[in-house]
Amino acid sequence: MSKQAFRKKATGSFFWLFLLQKLPLAFLAGVKLKEIDNNGSITTLRHRWINQNPFRSMYFAAMQMAAELSTGLLLFQYINRDTRFSMLLLNVRASYHKKAIGNITFSCEEGSRVDTFVKDMLANPAGETIELEVKAKNESGDLVADFVFVWSCKSNKAQN
Repeated sequence: MSKQAFRKKATGSFFWLFLLQKLPLAFLAGVKLKEIDNNGSITTLRHRWINQNPFRSMYFAAMQMAAELSTGLLLFQYINRDTRFSMLLLNVRASYHKKAIGNITFSCEEGSRVDTFVKDMLANPAGETIELEVKAKNESGDLVADFVFVWSCKSNKAQN
């Protein structure tokens, strides 16, 4: 599947079906894909009753879920659907700077690094790891949180 075909599916009604089937918590929490292109991907999550903590701000796990999805979708975009591969999240680092209320935008702008990473991963039978950064900002543009996700990806050429 081409990147354009993937983007069309990811930004259409297929995305909701994907979330409902594969990531039901993200569906219930209200994670949305705002944009995905060669440069990166952007997900959003609005502070609501279902994703709040006792302090009336967004629960950290809901924020990490939206941030992780922005990196995972970016990886999927660059991997041909005919290629069998495995992905494993190895590590997550997060720093929270401000209460998350309102609509929070999670931006991963590392598309060019992911493109190079996927090419290297497909050429290396042992697999590769990559650190992807995500910035979470509120509606005013203030930084709410930083995330770093460490992904391990491996091509399963023996299964092709």
